[in-house]
Order: sequence, then structure tokens, then C-alpha cells
Amino acid sequence: MQSQDKSGAAKLAKLGLMLALAVIMGYVELLIPISLGMPGIKAGFANIVILFVLYTFGFKEALMISALRTLIIAFLFTSPAMLLYSFTASVVSTAIMNVYKRKSCFSIYGISALGGVAHNITQFIVALIIAAFGNRNALGFMLSFYLPLLLLAGEAAGMINAVIVNGIMRRVGPPHQKGKDSLCTHT
Repeated sequence: MQSQDKSGAAKLAKLGLMLALAVIMGYVELLIPISLGMPGIKAGFANIVILFVLYTFGFKEALMISALRTLIIAFLFTSPAMLLYSFTASVVSTAIMNVYKRKSCFSIYGISALGGVAHNITQFIVALIIAAFGNRNALGFMLSFYLPLLLLAGEAAGMINAVIVNGIMRRVGPPHQKGKDSLCTHT
């Protein structure tokens, strides 16, 4: 019984460290003025932590860290409007990554790229909903120009993050999926 308490406490401590690291990485990313002229295009440093937690602890833990990270960053460093975008996108992208991770048909690279794309598509949908109640002229621009850039940026950020997480997992994490980048033919 006591060893279970120690392992539970150790897991909680590790998750607390992961949350702190995700918040710090998210804050650092806010300080870096890389937007490529387009709002919403970022490197997604905090998602490195989320991907690592998804592979080393599991979905519930990754979802918890992802949700708490976005809440903390929004309340400390951004605005309620940003919370709407980031919270929704982080929850959806974490869920998408988990679905494809469980299918065992994608490597960590494919799963991370899917997460980056899902994150950006979700933020785009939130922006479309907001724009539908406001400036309708922005809708055409968003659909024709902004969405392709978001998709490319999400995929690129996801791949870069996967390279980093894969390197970390080789040194400290459990074995992970290798060489399954093609689409599944089974369910």
C-alpha cells in the first residue's frame, strides 16, 4: 500500500513538473515575436510537453496538462479571447493525437503533425464562428489564404516538435512506435 502511495505521489510530482514546463514554454513562446505576419502561427513549444506526456503517461494526463496549461497562460499572460481559441484547440488536438496514437498506424511524427494541423483547424473554426457574427468580408480572405498557411504551419510545427520529443524519448522515455507513417488500412 505504501509503495502505491509513493508511486502515486511520484506520478503527481512528475505531472506537476510537466505542467510547469508547459506553462514556461508557452510563456517563452509568447515572448518570441514570430508570427510570420499571420496571427496564430507559432512553434507550439508547449506541445512538446503535451506530446511527451501523451506517450509517457497517457491521454487523460496529457489532456489535463493541456487544459490546465492553456487556462494558466490565458489568465496570467493573455486575454479571455485567447482562452477561447487556445483552450478549444488544445483539447481537440490532444484528443485527435490520442485517437491516432491508439490506432497504432502513425508514428510519433504523423501523430504530432496531425495534432498541429488539428490545433490550427480548430482555431480557424473558432475564428470563422466569431467572424460570422462580425466582419463577414474577412471570411473569404480566411478561407482562400489563411487556412492553407495554417495547415502548413501546423504540420511543420508538429514535425519539429516530434523530432524533439522523439529525441527526448530515446533518452528517457519508454519505447514508442517506429516506422508507421502510412495511413492504416484497418480499423
